[in-house]
Amino acid sequence: MIKAALIVVDMLNDFIDEKGALYCGQGARDIVPFVRLRLEAHRRAGSLVVYLQDAHAKDDREFEKFPPHCVAGTWGSQIIDALVPRPGEPVLPKTRYSGFYGTGLETVLAGHGPEEVEVVGVCTSICVMDTVGGLANRDYRTIVPRAGVADFDAEAHSHALKRMERLYGATIQ
Repeated sequence: MIKAALIVVDMLNDFIDEKGALYCGQGARDIVPFVRLRLEAHRRAGSLVVYLQDAHAKDDREFEKFPPHCVAGTWGSQIIDALVPRPGEPVLPKTRYSGFYGTGLETVLAGHGPEEVEVVGVCTSICVMDTVGGLANRDYRTIVPRAGVADFDAEAHSHALKRMERLYGATIQ
């Protein structure tokens, strides 16, 4: 059996809930059942499951590009109820697009030593793609299932899938 990890990127109220500050649309809501299935499969297999959680300061410079969202400690930055982490599953707050920037993700993965890493979540063209780029830079074999990622921009979503496959060597399923 392959030693694997699952990274769940930003499945947070502000992105997934219609009342969220930066709602990613119905496409983001549509991936929830698939992400839940992947969580269950990885948990059964004893894989490492890691959650990345956008958690910004109230005055984060990212808000110059996007409306304020996922402010640390607010409802918007919480993982959606349908995908609640289990005890022992790391939840790594992040302040930038890449799941590696200032989070400890590199240490968590190194401690587990996965042979492959599956990535699901939102947004395909931003935090998912930048995290997959970080995995590629660290020589992890990476899988991105189409049914497990979504974006508020269909064109950017398509481009990101191609980029992750062609540039980062990810397997897009």
